Amino acid sequence: MLNLQKIYDARKVLKESTRVTDVIYSPTLSKQSGSEVYLKTENLQLTGSFKVRGAYYKISCLSEEEKSKGVIACSAGNHAQGVALASKKFGIKAKICMPDGAPISKVEATKSYGAEVILVPGVYDDAHNEAERLKKKHGYTFIHPFDDEDVIAGQATIGLEILEQLEDVEAIIVPVGGGGLVSGIAYAVKTLKPEVKVYGVQSAGAPSMFNSVHDHKIEILSSVSTIADGIAVKEPGSLTFELCSKYVDDIVTVTDDQVSAAILALIEKQKMIAEGAGAVSLAAVMFNKIPEIAGKKVCCVISGGNIDVTILSRVINRGLLMTGRCCTLTLELLDKPGQLAEVTSIIYQCGGNFTGVLHERANKGSDINDCYVSLQIETKDLAQINLIKKSLKKSGFKLI
Repeated sequence: MLNLQKIYDARKVLKESTRVTDVIYSPTLSKQSGSEVYLKTENLQLTGSFKVRGAYYKISCLSEEEKSKGVIACSAGNHAQGVALASKKFGIKAKICMPDGAPISKVEATKSYGAEVILVPGVYDDAHNEAERLKKKHGYTFIHPFDDEDVIAGQATIGLEILEQLEDVEAIIVPVGGGGLVSGIAYAVKTLKPEVKVYGVQSAGAPSMFNSVHDHKIEILSSVSTIADGIAVKEPGSLTFELCSKYVDDIVTVTDDQVSAAILALIEKQKMIAEGAGAVSLAAVMFNKIPEIAGKKVCCVISGGNIDVTILSRVINRGLLMTGRCCTLTLELLDKPGQLAEVTSIIYQCGGNFTGVLHERANKGSDINDCYVSLQIETKDLAQINLIKKSLKKSGFKLI
């Protein structure tokens, strides 16, 4: 059974393999959100994610016979690296089943720790099924990424650290995939300090635990779609569902656009890189998904920083659009001299900065003397975009 003694034992074991990550206060994000915001920087953990805590502790608990047969795991990337690193330190063989859509950077990082990677078509749950099949066939020990008491105990050590680092914390916001992290933190925190609120955050494109907890039964999603690949889980664990139902105060969801905005905020305001799954906690605070935390001392767990650099630019662009930092306006103009000059003058007076212009003749169905101009504009915020639109319309220009 999960208990405090097991969690304290996990912390003792993890002293040799993980770091106590810092809790950082963010004055900028606090001012923006209306809460006193602190960040638990698990994105700076070894392997770039909290997952090494649970994986290492679980493997440390294996018998010598289990270690001799080797281990197998399934993961979208972070658990894979944790299992691979722990296996290497204990000198045992590891096979990792990963979805074939997992970021290349996570696949290569897992291989770099000495594990054998098996890419499985589909999402996390498909990788899980293949891992279970290989486990039965070869007798490997399966290291579950979340639905295991030892793994949960390892993740729960984060809760102990937060309570020690931020003694008067009032709420802790935690990313949720299968539920191992949030259930571990919630169990530790509620057992030691029940007045502290614990909230979970899932992606709106993969709300398996959200649906299950609110409907009071485990539900399986037919599909998942989110940039937060680390929490793209179709079905929560039975143990984590039970713990979440009992100890987590509420679970909310955030959109991919909101997650992108949170990633951008961490880069700009904190000089910190987070992956999608790691930034959902901050997204919930930034976009007021948990009204109860207004004005309170809040700790957001930034659970991982292993974002694929090839998609980082796309995520940043989504974040810029979401927060009104850039926009594209298309106007229908009379094709005569001076029109574009007047448009650019209006936008300049409103403080906008051009980053691109596309001019094309009118298409079928429009007036023969018309043309279209698409303007890419760098802006300060959504209010400035609305000012630009209003000024253009006031001057008689037609926005498409």
